[in-house]
Amino acid sequence: MNIVFLAPFGIRPKGTLIARMLPLAVEIQARGHQVTIIAPPYTNPEDSGVVETVCGVRLVNIHLAPKGVFGTLQMAWRMLRAAMAEKPDLIHLFKPKGYGGVAAMLLILLRRCGVQLPPVVVDTDDLEGKGGMNETQSYSKAERRVFAFQEQWLLRRAAAVTAASKVLCELAIAGGMLPAKSFYLPNCVDDLPQGAGGVARQRLGIPLEAPVLLLYTRFFEFSQGRLHELFASIRRSLPEVRFLVVGQGRRGEEAELLRAADAGGFAAALVMAGWTEPKLLPDLLAAGDLAIYPFDDTLVNRAKCPAKLTELLRSGIPVVADRVGQITEYLAPELQSLLCTPGDVQAMSTRCVELLQNRSLCRELGAAGRHYILQHFSWTDSAAALEQVYQSISTAGEA
Repeated sequence: MNIVFLAPFGIRPKGTLIARMLPLAVEIQARGHQVTIIAPPYTNPEDSGVVETVCGVRLVNIHLAPKGVFGTLQMAWRMLRAAMAEKPDLIHLFKPKGYGGVAAMLLILLRRCGVQLPPVVVDTDDLEGKGGMNETQSYSKAERRVFAFQEQWLLRRAAAVTAASKVLCELAIAGGMLPAKSFYLPNCVDDLPQGAGGVARQRLGIPLEAPVLLLYTRFFEFSQGRLHELFASIRRSLPEVRFLVVGQGRRGEEAELLRAADAGGFAAALVMAGWTEPKLLPDLLAAGDLAIYPFDDTLVNRAKCPAKLTELLRSGIPVVADRVGQITEYLAPELQSLLCTPGDVQAMSTRCVELLQNRSLCRELGAAGRHYILQHFSWTDSAAALEQVYQSISTAGEA
């Protein structure tokens, strides 16, 4: 089959293309199909109009248009034209919103008018509208209304829906998608080598003997006050600890954390690595003895399929996390005891201190978690399942 993936944005700096679309495209091609990714590179405008090959997959960055309603329609039309130039048998939209969402809506409408066009599959890896990402982003009121409408409209009318979490599957069915056309497709991992944690520690000035608690985050998925309280509590119980924070916030959360560190007495333990290039991440993740994954119990979090958690587990580091949504799916049976009631700072602090005082146990649990996720959440297996979705659409006469 000849398949086109419609991307929600460019390949840099956001991670959806690298974390979800690209590994799926690579594995689908390994099964004998052809995949082309069409992207609107507004996140990396220097690539406007550039055609490149990434990990063996052809990536077409459309030419950017000015912002505004007319520019949005231009961008959607360019994505549609670029997709149809590939003469695809099927189009898979990733995220039911934005420019790609408009292009997919046009395709579906034209098909309903009798125009011979390929079917559209829609992938959802976040709840986008009301109660979802709309509430966490600085969108305008008009953008929120449009995104909520796109999500509802596309999930009801797609030939099939692939959903990154079981909650998203349930929401798609509740919104009108037939259960037989809603498919669970969680974020997965490749079997990549583990990083050299000692290299990262040396670069950051962290002693090799120090117990390191890792936070790999974008900050917005949990209460900042809870994080500050957690770090202060762990520091009081384990003065030699180091807190390694990898990632970047959107609303000045790093500065807020630094102020809280001064006030809470853990400033000397705090190491802020910030946003980093993907190629450097393995070493940084391997520098930790233990990771935390705080996750507030909200609808948007219950619907998420946290890719950063999969990266932590693949890195061979155990994770103390909140028991919310998809998180429980990813943890090996041996790690289920590390799950905490959401918001229980004392329970998370106690578990972290106990494990950081037993680094050999951390290594054992990390190895078990890595083995489990590689065995049960493989992109190779997911691509095989996705291929069956595509074939079922073709067999049903949708193509």
